[in-house]
Amino acid sequence: MRSTHERFDGTGYPDRLAGEQIPLGARIIGVCDAFDAMTSQRAYAPALTIEEGLKELFRCSGTQSDPEVVEAFYAVQSELRAELVA
Repeated sequence: MRSTHERFDGTGYPDRLAGEQIPLGARIIGVCDAFDAMTSQRAYAPALTIEEGLKELFRCSGTQSDPEVVEAFYAVQSELRAELVA
């Protein structure tokens, strides 16, 4: 999807779309992709823990990512972790 590298504040690429101009699917994929990148081992950076990755998503919420999508992602992560413990 072309718009997955747009930023919620309009400073992304390729079209500098902002907020609701970015298709919802692209906003969702952007949050999922960012979380996966942060919590995966990379040649240039060690993997963050799930908690660290979530904290970083919230830190960048409203600038890089849609705050509502970040909240929904957090809720799903919380449910998944609760199911693993049960």
